[in-house]
Amino acid sequence: MSNLDDSIGKILLELQKDDPDTFKKLMKKAQEENPELFDEDIDTENKKIDEYNLKVDEYNNKVDEK
Repeated sequence: MSNLDDSIGKILLELQKDDPDTFKKLMKKAQEENPELFDEDIDTENKKIDEYNLKVDEYNNKVDEK
């Protein structure tokens, strides 16, 4: 089962990178159907990751402009 979990995790990471809108919809549906799998700590952590990713994107855009 661990290999399956790893494979699903990799697929989700690729989806998050390649198609963030679909990823958000998928995660929202998963959270609605299985709220016990999601706790507040994960939401807080995801917000921090999103903020970090925005900063990285802003930095990359500045570098690309130069």
